[in-house]
Amino acid sequence: MADHYDVLGVDRNATPEEIKKAYRKLARELHPDVNPSSDASERFKDVTHAYDVLSDPQQRQRYDAGPQAGFPGGGAGGFGDIFDAFFGGGSQQRQGPRSRRERGQDALLRLEVELEDVVFGVQRDIEVDTAVLCSTCEGSCCAPGTSPQTCDICGGSGQIQRTVRSLLGNVVTSSPCGTCRGYGTVIPNPCPTCQGQGRVRARRTIPVDIPAGVDTGIRLQMPGQGEVGPAGGPNGDLYLEVKVKHHDVYSRNGDDLLATLEVQMADAVLGTLTTIKTLDGDVQVEVKPGTQSADVITIRERGITKLRGTGRGDLKIGVQVVTPTKLNHRERELMEKFASGRKHDKPQLSQFQQGLFGKLRDRFLNF
Repeated sequence: MADHYDVLGVDRNATPEEIKKAYRKLARELHPDVNPSSDASERFKDVTHAYDVLSDPQQRQRYDAGPQAGFPGGGAGGFGDIFDAFFGGGSQQRQGPRSRRERGQDALLRLEVELEDVVFGVQRDIEVDTAVLCSTCEGSCCAPGTSPQTCDICGGSGQIQRTVRSLLGNVVTSSPCGTCRGYGTVIPNPCPTCQGQGRVRARRTIPVDIPAGVDTGIRLQMPGQGEVGPAGGPNGDLYLEVKVKHHDVYSRNGDDLLATLEVQMADAVLGTLTTIKTLDGDVQVEVKPGTQSADVITIRERGITKLRGTGRGDLKIGVQVVTPTKLNHRERELMEKFASGRKHDKPQLSQFQQGLFGKLRDRFLNF
């Protein structure tokens, strides 16, 4: 375990004011709201624990005296070391009382986004019901004007030593103090707002940057945006699991967008120009003469912006030629005249085609 003085960067003879000044400086640098890295979060916990020990005169005195202070036969190489190895008598004493400040839990939320938002990315404000720092006690857990008091049962160590007789002689064991629960201090006047927890439940609004190219099932991590820990401990992380909503016209295949264009038989035969509305503006599409059902018209760089890398996917439009089902007398005469003037084979089977037609066919069936 790192030396508390080294953690705070102060000399062993530092005054209480110097220790407080060093702690405040490091806390401002390492607090999760300022520095969201995981390394900073761990250092913040170490700095807070070091300050908890060194800011209390009795705990500091015990810490300076060394881990074996007060143990019978506790000198280096003595029987106390042997018993500690077998029974754990001194392991928890070396750690000192545990800090009330703990890291908050992570949170997972489901976030639904429109397909339009996925093309370029978007910023959204989301509301989260979570634990926030108590504004009354600011994480101290104490009523205003009061402070924690050293536990008079364990003397601030957070541990209770007991002597147990065994075949090997008297063995000293250590366990967490039942009065202070191992904290070394008690709170006689808990904060009335948070009932001594240092945090309360509240609704927060958090801005979220949704990157372009996300897909259903992807989780976005927001470090330090989870709930605040007990006694004002570091915040956990917030995870957002994305779900892209169904779109009535467009569907997604990787970074490509897929759509179906219904073309009248005459336009498929003669060719035509038409304008379609895409997710980011109108685009003119050319239907070439002789276009067949299941032909694919590709419009470059009109798909989804790639999540990793640069550029966009394509917009792929599958053509569906619409055959008229009801003809008036004049239209039927023209079709019969057209058919009699062309030599054509009777309907017959041909080789089944996989490829894009197969994908489009499956997609039609899924609609």
